[in-house]
Amino acid sequence: MPAEESSAAPRGDRSRATAAISRALAPPLLAGVAAPAPLGPALRVRSATGSRRPSVPRSKGRSGGTPRAPRGGGVRRLYEQARRAWDRPLTAYYLILGAGLLITVLGLVMVYSASMIKALELDKPSTYFFRKQFLAAVIGAGLMALAARMPVKLHRAFAYPLLLGSVFLMVLVQVPGIGMTVNGNRNWLYLGGPFQLQPSEFGKLALVLWGADLLARKQDKRLLTQWKHMLVPLVPVAFLLLGLIMLGGDMGTAIILTAILFGLLWLAGAPTRLFAGVLGFAGVIAFVLIKTSPNRMSRLACIGASEPGPGDSCWQAVHGIYALASGGWFGSGLGASVEKWGQLPEPHTDFIFAITGEELGLAGTLSVLALFAALGYGGIRVAGRTEDPFVRYAAGGVTTWITAQAVINIGAVLGLLPIAGVPLPLFSYGGSALLPTMFAVGLLIAFAREDPAAKAALAMRRPGVRWKTMRRRVKKRPSGER
Repeated sequence: MPAEESSAAPRGDRSRATAAISRALAPPLLAGVAAPAPLGPALRVRSATGSRRPSVPRSKGRSGGTPRAPRGGGVRRLYEQARRAWDRPLTAYYLILGAGLLITVLGLVMVYSASMIKALELDKPSTYFFRKQFLAAVIGAGLMALAARMPVKLHRAFAYPLLLGSVFLMVLVQVPGIGMTVNGNRNWLYLGGPFQLQPSEFGKLALVLWGADLLARKQDKRLLTQWKHMLVPLVPVAFLLLGLIMLGGDMGTAIILTAILFGLLWLAGAPTRLFAGVLGFAGVIAFVLIKTSPNRMSRLACIGASEPGPGDSCWQAVHGIYALASGGWFGSGLGASVEKWGQLPEPHTDFIFAITGEELGLAGTLSVLALFAALGYGGIRVAGRTEDPFVRYAAGGVTTWITAQAVINIGAVLGLLPIAGVPLPLFSYGGSALLPTMFAVGLLIAFAREDPAAKAALAMRRPGVRWKTMRRRVKKRPSGER
């Protein structure tokens, strides 16, 4: 057909011819598929102009077009979740409560294991020291619960009677016929039967509460900017307690009391010159007391000793190292210590950490250190996040007390510090040390509960509040519907 005639052919005949050719060329499987609808005007214009949909850039990776997740996404997500959990309002509350209870329970286990042979040497039952420590722990748990429930105002009111009572008992210790001498130190009161009391342990708690209340009242009156108000009467009263302690020869407790004093002055913002002056004065007194005592000089000479030395002067320090060295990674097992069979003096009091390393190994000692670190961090967090000056000073004083005593005890067992004769807080045998320390842990728990965010979180966990909240959220169902 000529070109003119083909171009003049009707448009309907041309479309019918095209459809016939498409059906003839279509595969048999597509025979039943309906023909596509004719293109609309807009689409015909686009196809005519040749416009195309913009192409999507494809990644160069092997996984096609799906983008690859950034490296470290899972680790970063876990880190963010841990950080959010760590920043919750009740973190300090659970750290202090959990670490305090775990240290006490583990201490009971180790007191029983370390004191069995000592009790048999004294013709006592093997559970003699454990039963006394367990009774003290039960009473201490009651004191901790009481302190945790007491309001802050009642703690402040309790400070002055506790200070006066501690001073009175420490004076009674020096009265002949009333005070007792134990291991060369006259710091004990006999209560009858197997029970004794060391008033200097309660002096630590008294200094913390009284010093915190004094500094808080002076801060409210804006008097701490003057050095005389910062030092008087805090430093003279602390020196009075130190003098009464040193009359009995207990320099280890005096060191802890000095650490509490320095902690309170540091929290109060003492100037560097003033702080250095008090520290230098205390250092001079300590140097004189050590230089004039052969016993203290011999203890200082035993730092880092690997042999008992002449006259076995370093016997206790060296056998503490032997106990730790023989423990290995996981220890010899509970009750399997060799050093507690008369080789290591004071295995259940000052050197219970060495028996722990021998029976539980490095894993056990690191667990104890981690628990003390958690307790110390909880106290620092409470002191740092509160707006109440009394809470800040008291929490900082308690944290300084427990942390400094733990460092001095563990440092002596490791041979890094001289043997000061102080027990490991919440862990060593001794009811006089356990009772005020558990009350101090209750103080930290009470302060952690007083935080506004923690108080709101605890209120939401009460059964009544939770029930009312759920009743608001659940829609009321019609009667008869299950």
